[in-house]
Amino acid sequence: MRLSDRWEADDRMFLEIAIKKRILPTLYGGIIGDMLGVPVEFKKRGTFHINHVTGYGTYNQPPGTWSDDTSMTLCLVETLMENGSPLDLMKKFVQYEENGYLTPYGKMFDIGIATVKAIRRFKEGTPLAQCGGTSEYDNGNGAIMRIAPLAFMLNNDFDFDKHVKIIKQYTEITHAHPRAIVGSFIYVELLVRMSLNDSLEKAIQNIQLLFNHIFHEEHPYQKEFQHYKRIFKDNFFNTPEEEILSGGYVVHTLEAAIWCLGTTSSFKEAVLKAVNLGDDTDTVGAITGALAGMHYKMEGIPKDWLEKIVGKDKVDELIKDFCDARVEQDMKEGKY
Repeated sequence: MRLSDRWEADDRMFLEIAIKKRILPTLYGGIIGDMLGVPVEFKKRGTFHINHVTGYGTYNQPPGTWSDDTSMTLCLVETLMENGSPLDLMKKFVQYEENGYLTPYGKMFDIGIATVKAIRRFKEGTPLAQCGGTSEYDNGNGAIMRIAPLAFMLNNDFDFDKHVKIIKQYTEITHAHPRAIVGSFIYVELLVRMSLNDSLEKAIQNIQLLFNHIFHEEHPYQKEFQHYKRIFKDNFFNTPEEEILSGGYVVHTLEAAIWCLGTTSSFKEAVLKAVNLGDDTDTVGAITGALAGMHYKMEGIPKDWLEKIVGKDKVDELIKDFCDARVEQDMKEGKY
């Protein structure tokens, strides 16, 4: 083997390790948070207590079953792996709604109202960029629940204007109000910053600095950023639990997930705290799980929980292929 070939092989090996170290726990963490929350979705805080993987409950699904949060995340994983576009992603959402595409048992049992409306508009011929709802009532968490994989498309690119453009394109197909788009920015950039080894607190600080640098005071995104201002306060993690809301509103979901990670000391503790907040348990669990996965890595995720993921072989294959695709892309672009 030539020395240059050996160097390239070493580069590839180290790149694979680095990429898997970030992608695997983030995606598996999100799936685990989702499946922990499925049986108790919509239940009120204090009326139940989850401390392990359970089943049945709200949707009468077996233990380890994941919901639309994971299905739509996997749709995005597949789209990015195929070098697809937001249009390709929306087509997969149609298949999810109509045929149970990328579901645990080949049948859809959960989907958000805003997403259903966007899919309907798309099927009626509305241009893709106009399918997402734009009213105050369209600020649910349905976009952020599926958007984590974008972090691995953007974490080696330091052009924030590009980040803004891409995150907007993938959010607005279902949620086009500026507040929802800003929520996607915050979530994806948190994952990007943490993938670059920022602590949670440092990542939060850097996002605020970056946002203020990029957007002037009168920019619509800057105005919507104010709805998330509690996250960026120095004493946010001292907020009492009764002031943390966990419904489907995108602002509340992000607050709850970040608070759960920032007030616990392990992956397990973070996701259980998130699910036990009640209400939109699967999505708050999924967002918390993705962030906690990025923070604690695979060694922090309970192995017995991983093994309980329904259809794990299929999930494993898709995530492995996604990791391989990111390695190929980064090698091609010299980002190693």
